[in-house]
Amino acid sequence: MLYLVICLFLVLFIENLAAFILKYHIPGSRLLRRAKRFGTRRHSSSRLARRLMDSEVSLMLHCVPTQALEEHHQTHVEISDRFNRQSFPEIEEHIEAVWKDRVTKEPWLFNGAKFRLHSAVLSINPRPTNSPKGSTDACKKCTSLEIRHLGEQAVHNPVHKHRPSDKVAKDEQSYVLKLQLGVTCYKDFIGTNWSQNAEKLQRRGEAECADPQAFLAQPLGVGAVVATSDGEIVLLRRSQKVAEAAGLLDIPGGHPEPKMVCQGVSEEMISVDLLQGKERAIVSEIFSSVCVEISDEVNVPLSSLSKPLLMGIALNHTSAGRPSAEFYVRCSLTTEEVRESYRRGGPEAHESTDVLFLSRAEFLQLNESSPLWSQMCPSAKGAVLLYQRVKPDH
Repeated sequence: MLYLVICLFLVLFIENLAAFILKYHIPGSRLLRRAKRFGTRRHSSSRLARRLMDSEVSLMLHCVPTQALEEHHQTHVEISDRFNRQSFPEIEEHIEAVWKDRVTKEPWLFNGAKFRLHSAVLSINPRPTNSPKGSTDACKKCTSLEIRHLGEQAVHNPVHKHRPSDKVAKDEQSYVLKLQLGVTCYKDFIGTNWSQNAEKLQRRGEAECADPQAFLAQPLGVGAVVATSDGEIVLLRRSQKVAEAAGLLDIPGGHPEPKMVCQGVSEEMISVDLLQGKERAIVSEIFSSVCVEISDEVNVPLSSLSKPLLMGIALNHTSAGRPSAEFYVRCSLTTEEVRESYRRGGPEAHESTDVLFLSRAEFLQLNESSPLWSQMCPSAKGAVLLYQRVKPDH
């Protein structure tokens, strides 16, 4: 009983002392000030965690800050049947049934070949000091920093946990990305990633292949953060008539097309065998396709666009972790010139109803608590997260 009385007295004494200190602004105990600071810091950290917990999107990987990747010498592909979607009879029957039903309702749909992203490897390749700056060999003597299969989800990139030795100067390093690609198609995407059975397929993939994405199409998309000459970022309001993310804000984007690498071949006949030996052309198509999408959707000339810089890869979890390579592209036109070009209409003007612009500062401050965040589709959110981490225009 005496023990309880003493404890109660101590509690009341501490509360009154704290109130007295705060009321008269007396420099309180270091412990109290530290406790207040710790409480604020913990709140900030939890708020940051919530900001990174959007269930619609995550980052598969991102480049080192200020070092987005260029096409030449820094991006490589390996294409193989090993990276195609895994199959079993029931899933093929399901895909055919879903596609038949979809085409019946939307007869204008057509199937097309796509690149399937299996995994990505981000590496450091130190340059020999006596070698020319552009002479890196991405396939030899690389220190692997990150190997990401699409079943993995991460916001933070292990590259930051494995910083290169101080002995290797920054200008003597080359970061290289290797994409492991197969071939898939739009029909397979509709029947797997976009299917009501997607979660069931992911569980089976984890159980049978140790890869939850093994039975999914996983077509590789592309998107771009486009900056005008006066520093505004371009966003598009998607049409209410599009099948996905209708009415939401998006960035320009689409898909690289295997048919551009296999010209003269019908889409149904495109295979890994036809693409092997054309790895550099595939990389070129991935990078150039994003500029074509910008030109078609925003109606700006290709000549006004800079070479794309690859920031990283985001995953869209509203379609079972579909991957998209996100780029940064500069446009030589001003905001008003872009707005006027958009209003004249381009080849894909039907996909959006308006163009909007955010300042770079506004774009950097976007997060889950921003009013605009809930209006953005997952691909745009992924691009925002990558831009904020990589800061390719610094």
